[in-house]
Amino acid sequence: MNLYLILGIYIVVINIFGFLAMKLDKELAKKHMWRISEKALFSFALFLGAPGVLAGMYTFRHKTKHTTFVVLVPTLIICNIICIYLIITKLFPIIQ
Repeated sequence: MNLYLILGIYIVVINIFGFLAMKLDKELAKKHMWRISEKALFSFALFLGAPGVLAGMYTFRHKTKHTTFVVLVPTLIICNIICIYLIITKLFPIIQ
């Protein structure tokens, strides 16, 4: 299977999970139930899912008043882009 396809599928899946994690955490917060940890939410963002987490933040209006989320998630989007660029330009040519 093509490495670019695998990377693309991974990015789509991790962003969907990040988006849905924000939705689930918002629903749990409304019901005063056990929540998804901020560490887990940031993990989605760190592992190339920052766009999904950011979309979830603003779609569900969740964590938008937390400075750490408002600053760190967009910063992680930039880091995600840099990582994807480095993976495609530096790692894939070596593997193929």
